[in-house]
Amino acid sequence: MASQDSDQTTTDQLAFQDPTKRYPVISPPAESLPGTGLDAEMTPKADLGEKSYRGTGRLEGRKALITGGDSGIGAATAIAFAREGADVAITYLPEEEQDAQKVAEIIRAEGRTAATLPGDLRDKAFAKELVDGAVDQLGGLDILVNNGGKQKAAEFEEIDDEQLEATYDINILAMFRLVRAALPHLEPGATIINTTSIQAYQPSPTLVDYASTKAAINNFTKGLAEALAPKGIRVNGVAPGPIWTPLQPSGGQKPEDLPEFGQSTALGRAGQPTELAPAYVFLASPESSYVVGETLNVNGGMPTP
Repeated sequence: MASQDSDQTTTDQLAFQDPTKRYPVISPPAESLPGTGLDAEMTPKADLGEKSYRGTGRLEGRKALITGGDSGIGAATAIAFAREGADVAITYLPEEEQDAQKVAEIIRAEGRTAATLPGDLRDKAFAKELVDGAVDQLGGLDILVNNGGKQKAAEFEEIDDEQLEATYDINILAMFRLVRAALPHLEPGATIINTTSIQAYQPSPTLVDYASTKAAINNFTKGLAEALAPKGIRVNGVAPGPIWTPLQPSGGQKPEDLPEFGQSTALGRAGQPTELAPAYVFLASPESSYVVGETLNVNGGMPTP
């Protein structure tokens, strides 16, 4: 098997390559990370695009807020946006400060503004504070990426009210609150991108609460897109498949399932966060000006309706 240290990958996303071999088949250890998990503690390391994402100036001068931007898909998107010319604000839990500062350092190395805004998406008041903080530090806002999420694998009878309510608060209710707070700042041409999941279409029996929030996000995205399109604000979604992020080893998968994570896809491997970033860039850029209410599935070949 090829080396599992994807952090050493330097091939950029524009290079001609065999997608089955762009990254090695990973076999993570059957052990969990504490808390919400840190990118810095993952084995193997995930590719956030630090060395592999090459920008082409498609978001020059844009100002983006990304929830869950400290690691995984959110971090990869933040890095890609910065390399495409955008200033970026990221939000994350206070205990994820180490990861957040690493992402901010990469953004600033591109000559862009990076705003780090710690807080809990379950906090109703935080939504407005977050948007206000992003607007103040970036000088405006025209891209909102609702990406922060909670996933905890459990048998149905093990899902208590605390887990159920936390999952819904973070995954879908926070999106309503953030969009409400952001709308006064969004002008025609602005974009909103919501992160959904393959779980919206193929729910796992151990992720019933999580999967149902992702189905709700699909519906929310389409309805919101219809409501905001006449204002010139486009809303779309991205539905990742099995992507190697801290969400997975920190309770998102049962430890015994980790060694074969992502190997059931048509490509035979898990995806890396940087492989999602181009989808967010496309939906944020004017190139997708006629794309409204769409969900882009980036899942390694897992069939969806």
